[in-house]
Amino acid sequence: MSTTDIQPGETAIARAWLALRALPQPTLADLFGADADRPATLTRRIGWPVEPGSTAQAGMLIDFSKTHLSDALLAAFETLTEAAGFGLACEALFDGGIINVTEGRAATHGALRGSGTPAQVEEAEALLTRMGMLVEAIHDGALDEVKHCIAIGIGGSALGPALAIDALTRDGAMVDVHVVSNIDGLALEQAFAACDPATTLIAIASKTFTTIETLTNANSALRWLADNGVEDPGGRVIALTASPENAVEWGVDETRVLPFTESVGGRYSLFSSIGFPVALAIGMEEFRAMLAGAKAVDDHFRETEGCANAPLLAAYADQYYTRLRGCQTRAVFAYDERLALLPSYLQQLEMESNGKSVTVTGAPVDGPTAAVTWGGVGTDAQHAVFQLLHQGTHLIPVDFLVSIGPGDQLDPAHHRILLMNCLAQGAALMAGKPSDDPARAYPGDRPSTTFLIDDCDAAALGALIAFHEHRTFANAVLMGINPFDQFGVELGKAIAKQIESGEGEFDASTRALLAAAGLG
Repeated sequence: MSTTDIQPGETAIARAWLALRALPQPTLADLFGADADRPATLTRRIGWPVEPGSTAQAGMLIDFSKTHLSDALLAAFETLTEAAGFGLACEALFDGGIINVTEGRAATHGALRGSGTPAQVEEAEALLTRMGMLVEAIHDGALDEVKHCIAIGIGGSALGPALAIDALTRDGAMVDVHVVSNIDGLALEQAFAACDPATTLIAIASKTFTTIETLTNANSALRWLADNGVEDPGGRVIALTASPENAVEWGVDETRVLPFTESVGGRYSLFSSIGFPVALAIGMEEFRAMLAGAKAVDDHFRETEGCANAPLLAAYADQYYTRLRGCQTRAVFAYDERLALLPSYLQQLEMESNGKSVTVTGAPVDGPTAAVTWGGVGTDAQHAVFQLLHQGTHLIPVDFLVSIGPGDQLDPAHHRILLMNCLAQGAALMAGKPSDDPARAYPGDRPSTTFLIDDCDAAALGALIAFHEHRTFANAVLMGINPFDQFGVELGKAIAKQIESGEGEFDASTRALLAAAGLG
């Protein structure tokens, strides 16, 4: 399917937005007062087998009832969904259509977990099997003793692995992995200090294998190995890339190159060979459990229509608050230490994907696009930023994420208090509390969505990531933009190269700063 087949009618979209803007905006109290079954009506659950072949189900419950979505709004959003060509766009996503229109590519990250055309899935499984063979060989000692891995990447090549490793190795890891993305040498030195060079692998993750920050860090890592007595530093390198020829030219042995396909975007690449450090840390069985959780969400997203579709429903809420209520940000708070890096991961996924100002046809977007995603970890954030959420002048929709199962072995009081705090914050934001003292008054009517997972395990993490991938895609389709390019990150890099070469023409402020920094 070509992109021209999925372009919607602009007039129908404009009419849909006009209808949405004309609808009344009831308060949360009004909505709950009018519908005693509202929580049941606006709660979705996505499940997956506890283990392969099991009839027992684990899963994720998402409660949208504390958002301002009314029956009238939902009906109008379904009209917009049809006008925007969502069904055809979804079909193109999973069937290998050229949905990344500016770069003329498909977006085949779904195939990494079995959601795509048979040919795409077969290719992805072959690459996964190859990665698994190397992971198992390393665990079995084929590369001598490996206790540590320094995984070097940036952006999507680092954020996903860092999130997964932090979330899934709290009880220990098969290999101690340190993810380094920052070109600031302090980050790499910190990893060096935690590793024994004699038992350390270097995993270099770069889609093009030309990223200057990544390759600079990689060269420094090889020098560290050599300076510490490793006879063959290059033999300790694994390359994770969509450009294997560039990795081989750089000096990686072709048997140590784990490729992934060009049509997998960086921020969607965790389930490809970019996930090698994760599999090294948790084992292939757990890595495949992460894939299975993501596949369950793929199936739900692909097969479920309208308001029953949970990622699409989340996009309705996003569009309502961004376009109809003027909200410029969305906050994400993980009430689980294992998900501490999730807000950072979602920042890239959502803002790099949907931080655009033109449509897929190149026309200016007629409204705001991605909200600014930010957040933190509960209960820490309650004593830092929740003052603004409860009593500030900004209306900020909030996502709460929490696990029913605890991640610790301490007194159950710890997890009970954590759960109580999470659920209490959503209730407090909605209800508010009047007071004769204005400084002690809470206006309430502030929205939130709660994600309640049975346990924060590999499958649940895969499901959470896939959910937000599809939420991001659904938002893009409703806005008519392409979520799969990211040209905005290139200009600063190009100017940095001009500074390095001394060939650039710069404004007076930049010239003064370059001189002050010793670069002029």
